[in-house]
Amino acid sequence: MSKANKLLGDIELTKDLALLLMIGGLYSLSIALSNTFVNIYLWKQSGELADLALYNLSIVVAQPLTFILAGRWAKKVDRVIVLRIGVIFLALFYVTVLFVGTKASEFLLLLGVLLGIGYGFYWLAYNVLTFEITEPETRDFFNGFLGILGSIGGMIGPVAAGFIISRLEKLTGYTVVFGLSLGLFSIAVLLSFFLKRRPAHGKYWFRRIIIERKHDKNWRMVTNAHFFQGLREGVFVFVVSVFVFIATDSEMALGTYGLVNSGISFLAYYFVSRTLKKEYRKQAILVGGLILFFAIFLLIFELSYSRLLLYAALIAIAYPLLLVPYSSMTYDVIGRGWKAAEMRVEYIVVRELFLNLGRAASILLFLLAIHLFSEKQAIPFLLVLLGSGHTLIYLFIRNIHFKTA
Repeated sequence: MSKANKLLGDIELTKDLALLLMIGGLYSLSIALSNTFVNIYLWKQSGELADLALYNLSIVVAQPLTFILAGRWAKKVDRVIVLRIGVIFLALFYVTVLFVGTKASEFLLLLGVLLGIGYGFYWLAYNVLTFEITEPETRDFFNGFLGILGSIGGMIGPVAAGFIISRLEKLTGYTVVFGLSLGLFSIAVLLSFFLKRRPAHGKYWFRRIIIERKHDKNWRMVTNAHFFQGLREGVFVFVVSVFVFIATDSEMALGTYGLVNSGISFLAYYFVSRTLKKEYRKQAILVGGLILFFAIFLLIFELSYSRLLLYAALIAIAYPLLLVPYSSMTYDVIGRGWKAAEMRVEYIVVRELFLNLGRAASILLFLLAIHLFSEKQAIPFLLVLLGSGHTLIYLFIRNIHFKTA
């Protein structure tokens, strides 16, 4: 235990915390193994960025709607059961992908909805459980360590998937990779049965927490920031992976891109989580946001694999700088909010609603732009416009202030 404590810092490694981190690690590995390649799998079948955008739009529409329902269930049933439902739906997504096979592009909306429902249940429960097992003084570490697990999964997953896909004929490799993801989610479901049950009571005040934005400036700033965070994520989550594949025509190159990104991200998450002081959170968010914005200019003038790898390295440094303090500040705002202990579920739901509204707005703007103009004209402009979202987070976060006791 002493060696574990030395590695983990001062955090007390309880059974539930260890299980939650293991489930989060399995989730990260499964997503890293398949998520990028699902977009390529569908794009290779369809050949249309608009179809890929519709698939991702169905995810970000289903996800917040599921969050609202999952929030109600988390108040009436049990957070752990909600987590389990989420993992089951994520597994069901891969079952469906495997079942429809080469006809997957004909079921884009169904696949997107299944994934959105899985994300909604999973992240609602995971975020609430995170809020319950961490304290303000341990949140930077927990978010950082979770980021480390995500980075490890991100290093192993894409390069392993790229190797498998490139070695097997046609789409057979994709079938193997999606099957592996299904297996990992199945293990996560089993692990969830060992988590301590966490029943909840009380009414579900979802609308009241939206209205709370009028009364709590910090909460209004956090939700506004999450909308602009989503504005970047909506389109970038699929466009960049397609760029890498177009530039290289190789799944292995896409896996190497993921390895570079996650390897540097692993080091950055570890460094930020262990060294960032609470008083420098806002400055770190600003620096991370600026790096993310300027990195975009590597993509819009000339597309080459070397530029894409440099982009991967830059965002791998920027995201931990931004997300570790940003996540911690968000939880701190919620923790000091109106009836936070009773309404933590509702706060998480509303936060995710604004995040996914931003993602949906991003994809809708993308679809409109490529409909009105050619992709070659529209995409560079859109990347700069939408890519400013993470930089704009700082404009809201800087106005968050906590009253001292």
